[in-house]
This record gives sequence, C-alpha cells and structure tokens, in this order.
Amino acid sequence: MNAAWLTLIGMGEDGREGLSPAAIEALAQARLVVGGARHLRLAAPLAGETLAWPSPMEQAYPQILARRGEKVVVLASGDPFFYGVGSVLAQKIPAQEMTCLPAPSSFSLVAARLGWAQQDCALISLHGRPLERIVPLLQDGAKIIALSWDGTTPQKLCDLLTKRGFGASRLTVCEHLGGANERVRATLALDFSLGEVEALNTLALDLAAASDARILPRAPGLPDAFFEHDGQITKAEIRALTLSALAPRRGELLWDIGAGSGSVAIEFMLADPGNSAIAIERNSARAERIRRNALALGTPALRVVEGRAPEALRGLPRPHKIFIGGGPTESGLIEAALDALARGGRLVVNGVTLETQGLLAAHHRALGGQLIQAQIARAERVGGFSAFRPALPIVQWIYAKPC
Repeated sequence: MNAAWLTLIGMGEDGREGLSPAAIEALAQARLVVGGARHLRLAAPLAGETLAWPSPMEQAYPQILARRGEKVVVLASGDPFFYGVGSVLAQKIPAQEMTCLPAPSSFSLVAARLGWAQQDCALISLHGRPLERIVPLLQDGAKIIALSWDGTTPQKLCDLLTKRGFGASRLTVCEHLGGANERVRATLALDFSLGEVEALNTLALDLAAASDARILPRAPGLPDAFFEHDGQITKAEIRALTLSALAPRRGELLWDIGAGSGSVAIEFMLADPGNSAIAIERNSARAERIRRNALALGTPALRVVEGRAPEALRGLPRPHKIFIGGGPTESGLIEAALDALARGGRLVVNGVTLETQGLLAAHHRALGGQLIQAQIARAERVGGFSAFRPALPIVQWIYAKPC
C-alpha cells in the first residue's frame, strides 16, 4: 500500500482558525481523528470517530495501524516532526503512506516573538526529561529555547542557573503562544518572581555567566575538580588522550569498565548528544558517585551497572567502543571485551602497573593495534623553588576490531 491514508496535522493555540484548507478537508474526510484532549477540542467540530491519546501513548498505535487504508488524522502541536509524534509514527508507517501538514513549532513562535535567529539558538526539550540535560548548553552569551515540562519548570530552571553561576541570565516564559491567552513574561534567573505559570509554556534563555560560573569546555579533558572522586579518576590530560583514542562518533555506545568516577563515560556522552554509555563499577559508593557526576555534568542518561567485570557485562547491549581503566586485573576481561565489541569497534585500555603493561604488550604482539606510553608532569613547589613532579606513566593499547 502506497496511497497516503494517514494525515498528521500540526495545530496551534488558535485551533481550526489557523488550519489550512487542506487540513480542514482532511479532518472532514477522516474516519478517525487521534489527538490529545486539548487538540480534539481545538479541532472541533469533528464528524469522524475520535480517540484521545491514552497513557501510555503506545497503546493507541495498534488502533491506528488497524485502520490502515482508511482516512485517519493524527493531531499534534506545531510541527509533528520536531519533538513530536511524527517520528514515532514514521518508525511504524512508511513515509509514502503519510501526509504531514505542519504548523509553526513552539521554537519558531518564540524566536519570532523575541526577534531571535532560530538557527543561532540551541533547541532542547525538557518535557518528560531530566532538567540537567540543559547543562552542556550553558555557555556565556548563548541563547536557548526549551520546551518546558510543566508550570514548575521555569522556577526549577532558574534555581539551577543561579546555582551554576548563571543567575544574571534573562529567562522569558512564553505561555499559550498563538492563542487568545498568549502571555510573554521575562525575569532574571536570580530574581524569579513570576508566580503561577501555565503548564503549557516554552522557555527562552539569554545566558549571562558570572566569572565563577561552572561552564563545560567543548574540548575533552574536563578539569578533575569538575568531578566528585576519591582519587580513582582518569586524570584530565590522560582522559583527553583516551577520548581521542576512543574517537567518539554520533550514536555510539561506550562501555566504561572500572569506571571509577565515570569521567570517561561522561565525556564520551558530552562529545555528542546522540552518544550513550554504560559505566560498569563494582564499588557501590563509586557507582553512586558516578550517578551524581552524571547529573551535575548534564548526562543524566548515563547507565550505571554495579558489578565485577567480566560477569557484569553479560546481557548488556553490544558496544561500539570499550574503555578499560585502572588495570584489567580480572582474568579474561580483555578477551571478554574483545568478544563483546561490535565489528569495526574500538577497545582502549590504560595500564599503570608493570604487570598490566606487560599484558597489554602481549596483546599488542598478538593482535596489533597501537601501543603508546604517556607521562604527565606538573610543576610543584619544592622548598623555595619549583620543579616538575611526574605522575606515573601509563601505557595505552588501542585496538580496532576488524569489520
């Protein structure tokens, strides 16, 4: 079946008045109209059968697919393919069977109200997602437009901004954009006093950082002080080398085995918002510390698995990249990692002890790859003078699994 039977209609707060003739015609012909209760009210009157999205929404998909070949309309806010239901339906229904009639998205409406160039703004959804996802975007002078979760989001976001040294940032709260009840109000984050905010709102941030603001650099190798740790951390300079060796690409999954503070896994995820990571750590206190670091540094989706490798690796999704730090002392760990690694994937192992370095040299002789040694020295006071105090050298084995 190639004929388009499903029409996705983007709606604004102005309801039917803002719909195109094509959208009105599609609604008139529809045997089934699916949407949120608010959208169904805005689109009324409707001649066909209606279905309000259940909770969870997934329960409605079989009912939509069961009407294949009939005229069906799905209502959505703004652009159905911008943080909307469109991309979900496209995974179940071929694109040639769908017609999409979008309306301006909330992002577009906010940019238009404030006179901002949308292409220069970071766009993010906080709806149904942890607020900390915004942390990597907090840069001095940046502009962010964010879909809000509910009426409490503006206050919570202002609290987060103030805590991180962005209290002087200007927050604009946009409610019911495009409708009769539209309201646009602005405040400084540190002076938030807007009172009650409607659940349906979109936020605009014009960021201003204090001199002591906690801003995440774009390059790998975040300062060690950014992480809570007990000394078990891949130091910043070595971490930068390690991230370079791992060569993160969009959409990849990393296993960080013996994660310690989670620093490598967190920076792997910061390299691209499409990346994911699993931190495997046997020490429960460190595992909790990893979770706190992930929240503080804007990667709340980091998965933490408590357990000893290689046993803890069983059942985990196959990774594109694997990092083993702290010395692979467990018997068979490197072999298990190599077996789990996806074809074309990359394994990076750092060794400090002579025993671990000998193990890496043996694997290098057997399998090839790259074997490098690195040592960092920092200037420290020695009496009334300064001298370089070297850290322990590390040997790093980098192995790319054949495709």
